[in-house]
Amino acid sequence: MTTAADINNPYGAVLLIAAACVFTADVTVLRYLSPEVPFALIIFARSLSQLVIVALWIAVQNPVLYRSARWARLVLRGVTSLVCWWLYYASFQTLELGLASTLTFTSSLFVVAMAPFVLGERIDAKRAVTTIVGFAGVLIASGVSGFTVEAGVLLGLGSAFAAALLIFQNRVLARSEHTATIMFWIGLVATFGTLPGAVTGWTTLTLHDALLLLVAGTLGTVGMLFTVEAYRFGEVSALATFPYVRILFALAVGYFLFDEIASWREILGVVVIVVCGFAAHEYQRGPKRFGRKSL
Repeated sequence: MTTAADINNPYGAVLLIAAACVFTADVTVLRYLSPEVPFALIIFARSLSQLVIVALWIAVQNPVLYRSARWARLVLRGVTSLVCWWLYYASFQTLELGLASTLTFTSSLFVVAMAPFVLGERIDAKRAVTTIVGFAGVLIASGVSGFTVEAGVLLGLGSAFAAALLIFQNRVLARSEHTATIMFWIGLVATFGTLPGAVTGWTTLTLHDALLLLVAGTLGTVGMLFTVEAYRFGEVSALATFPYVRILFALAVGYFLFDEIASWREILGVVVIVVCGFAAHEYQRGPKRFGRKSL
């Protein structure tokens, strides 16, 4: 467990910035895959990578962490993660990196919106307005015209909604489960959940595509581990702004590698979402001990 004496916010900030860089690299690498690689195989590779990496980690640290008496909750957590990953990677395949990255931060807004129904928390007028304005930022950034919404935006919002559900699930699981146990079961459930699609849609991979899937899967897992470690040693309130650095990374990569230039509407929407997401961030705060915090 992390004690007050172990708190190291600068170290946590460095890890979160590194995680933002790694997550951006993850989705960037996948853009270089051949079009023939089935989407189900991408998610399967991501899941299998996490399963193998975390399984090896547990084998070295403490094999007892493979097991849990609350396996049913862990399976549900794994299914939610699978849905979240599926929507997340699908949104990055259809949207520009900057917009897709920005939509991930609407999870904070979904947490506030669902808190009265899931946790019985009361939402005051200020937080309600913040949430509404935040979602208005999504409309601005995505360039919604009339009642037409781009499919990629819906995928991104769906991923953020699933991520919000994960936050509520984490509040329950973190009381009794170790981070490694949660991550192992996520990898296990997601791997078996994507296996049928990977098998039925299997195609012979070139060495180039196989290496890209391996690199992307490893990057995604490392990004999660960096994030977990960041909150193990840093305070949530002190680290709240650093995950948003990912938007800057995404905009830079999109511009220099893919000739993606953000419009004024996207930039304005990003600002609105970030400000409102930061204001809503307090709903994700838990106890000041983060030894078991997980994504």
